[in-house]
Amino acid sequence: MSVIEVVTWPIDWPSIVFGNSPPLAGHHPAWISSLVDGLGHKAYLIRCVDGQEVHGILPLVFVRGPIFGKFLVSLPYLNTGGVWASNDDVAKQLIDAACNLADQLDVKYLELRHEQPVEHPKFNMVRTDKFHLRLPLPETDEALDKSFKSKLRSQVKKSGTYGSSVHFGGPELLAEFYEVFAHNMRDLGTPVFSKQLFSSILKHFDGDAELCVVRNEGKPIAGGLIVHSRGVTEVPSASSLREFNRTGANMLMYRHLLQRAIEKGSHTFDFGRSSEDAGTYKFKAQWGAKPHPATWQYYVRKGDPNEMRPDAGGKKRLVQAWQKLPVWLTKLIGPSIVRGIP
Repeated sequence: MSVIEVVTWPIDWPSIVFGNSPPLAGHHPAWISSLVDGLGHKAYLIRCVDGQEVHGILPLVFVRGPIFGKFLVSLPYLNTGGVWASNDDVAKQLIDAACNLADQLDVKYLELRHEQPVEHPKFNMVRTDKFHLRLPLPETDEALDKSFKSKLRSQVKKSGTYGSSVHFGGPELLAEFYEVFAHNMRDLGTPVFSKQLFSSILKHFDGDAELCVVRNEGKPIAGGLIVHSRGVTEVPSASSLREFNRTGANMLMYRHLLQRAIEKGSHTFDFGRSSEDAGTYKFKAQWGAKPHPATWQYYVRKGDPNEMRPDAGGKKRLVQAWQKLPVWLTKLIGPSIVRGIP
């Protein structure tokens, strides 16, 4: 007889009895540990156990802060998470327990970042306005290059004429990556994550996560974090400096990220989520990436999850005010703010 358990992280990652539901990127123990250490939040794992067998799990992070309140999310910072279960009945039991935990913690809402919808009577909101952009990778970089349209190949070639250099590494590149990332987040009007989050990801993925930095005349002008896991290379964070847009630094970086993914043996490159009409969607699609719908499901207890969107109501004024702050100040106060945003 199966039993539902709610346990506090860290615990040993269970071996799941597979059904027809594949694991998502967020279903990796290194991500849970990275988020706990990097954001300073408490995490839970809800699991369905039958004797020695585990038939399903649901990882959750308790996001809380003094400004926005409390939330239960699977998983913050990432594009995916939620239930991984052997069948629909197990999935329902896991979500039942998650809703009960949301009640106990008195959060505003439970947010599960699914890709396929899961039926549950307590879900009272869903978001389907974003798409994952993913590119199936061939076995060789030469084959990938041949798959590109001539316009794209021309843009990539031009990006290599400005004397920029591309570097891969670990913690030794963190300062350069973070400087670019923080500057770009300020320009977007978004509080920046702490450097500790990226340090934690590099640590817990232990060689499967790395940084890429593009330099021009010794100055870092673009940077990305890439994670290689289960045959998929994803880019959770990437940025470039607007003042160097003319050099095509972002184009050059992504071309090398794709090459790196093939070198690591990945079969898929995950560009991340974008809205269909966004410039980032078009940038990702030009490489041949195909859209896969995201289905974020909610158990809303109070308020409206749309209030947390950066384009909601008065937040536009806050974004404009943030864009005027000096970068050093955003690095000082940004992490304490953004860790409280689900």
